Amino acid sequence: MATETLTLGKALNTGLRRALEHDPKVVIMGEDVGKLGGVFRITDGLQKDFGDQRVIDTPLAESGIIGTAVGLAVRGYRPVCEIQFDGFVYPAYDQIVSQVAKMHYRSRGKLNIPMVIRIPYGGGIGAVEHHSESPEAYFAHTAGLKVVTCANPQDAYVMIQQAIASDDPIVFLEPKRRYWEKGQVDLDAPLSQADPLHAARVVRPGTDATVLAYGPMVRTCLDAATAAAEDGRELEVVDLRTLSPLDLTAVYESVRRTGRAVVVHEAPGNLGLGAEVAARITEECFYSLESPVLRVTGFDTPYPAARVEEEYLPDLDRVLDAVDRTFGW
Repeated sequence: MATETLTLGKALNTGLRRALEHDPKVVIMGEDVGKLGGVFRITDGLQKDFGDQRVIDTPLAESGIIGTAVGLAVRGYRPVCEIQFDGFVYPAYDQIVSQVAKMHYRSRGKLNIPMVIRIPYGGGIGAVEHHSESPEAYFAHTAGLKVVTCANPQDAYVMIQQAIASDDPIVFLEPKRRYWEKGQVDLDAPLSQADPLHAARVVRPGTDATVLAYGPMVRTCLDAATAAAEDGRELEVVDLRTLSPLDLTAVYESVRRTGRAVVVHEAPGNLGLGAEVAARITEECFYSLESPVLRVTGFDTPYPAARVEEEYLPDLDRVLDAVDRTFGW
């Protein structure tokens, strides 16, 4: 068993390499993904090893990248598009919503669009305007798209390969503030034995309250659970992993046991994923709840300047405060 310690970014790089090796129809395309290896070096070395016909440096035109990828997907390729930063995806939003999401439905199932749109997202890196956003709700709301996000190196390695192998268009959100965090990755684990791509997972068992998160906030919630344990309170942390379709089976099971739920994400709270998750928990677990489902989110403002972003992002203290409030009912 080849288990290595990799950063999340390197795990993505290794997963992309495996996908390129496995299927000659896989192509990677985006701004600076080739010779430079991407702004975050996620595609580092891939053009050198697979050539510039499979790892393609594109013009600075996100709409053109996605439009070209739609044509490639229709012709049987599996394009993997990188959007350099989350705030740059909006020029491509029309293509994603109007074409990528609807082609299968419009063709009555005759056409598949097996493409992956990789988006580094979220804050925490001290970036300038348009470089730290959380656009997941836009895509999760769009019928015809699937949306997933990894939170650790093992998931990054497995989930990117699963996404590329899927026949559905997938928005693959990468928590950029976690690119440099390390973890154990089993490089030999068969994908067939891994958790399904669209499945939530309990990442820390507990008995007193359920804390739900995805992407960059999973680490924050695990840290909060560690801190809570010092005070004798055991928090169960669930990594949602898939935002569309939502997999809430493990969530319902957890909430029915603990009686309390807190949903955490970086995106603004208004109409965010937390609202949908809270509504569904209330519908399914109403008689098990000891308190309302609470949310800890970013604020309903444009993403702030880097010097004050830590005031905007949910942190350990805000998560623990919400947990405390669930015990006040």
